[in-house]
Amino acid sequence: MATQDFTVNFLVDKTPEEVFNAINNVRGWWIDEIEGNSEKLNDEFAVRFADIHYSKQKLIESVPSSKIVWLITDSQLNFLQDKQEWNGTKISFDITKKENQTEVRFTHIGLAPKIQCYTDCSNAWQDYISNSLYSFITTGKGQPYKVKAAVESN
Repeated sequence: MATQDFTVNFLVDKTPEEVFNAINNVRGWWIDEIEGNSEKLNDEFAVRFADIHYSKQKLIESVPSSKIVWLITDSQLNFLQDKQEWNGTKISFDITKKENQTEVRFTHIGLAPKIQCYTDCSNAWQDYISNSLYSFITTGKGQPYKVKAAVESN
């Protein structure tokens, strides 16, 4: 049975270890300020996008150079009717060697077309994964959300 969870993947000319380390550096590609840590098993970290999005992630699976899984333990998505719609969903990064390249497969398990957040959240993930994370892995420079810049512009 095919899954409807949001998934995006890409190939890079980097080692699985380099890819794994880049993904774990959330500040480099998703958001430049986080509360907590995001690199070791059972680490917990929270992200805040102004007053629109708050989510707390727990690193529940970490297989070096192979897999990273975050469980969303708390969320407040203020643009939705069900502001905790992400609670209990998982974010998974599968890292696989493909000949002389490495494949990154991102899946937000539970982010499916039937939920209200699907369109906005899948569009945001598409941008962060295909552009910011890809760039961070390949060039060392991502385009994470800049918390201070957002605060100063308000």
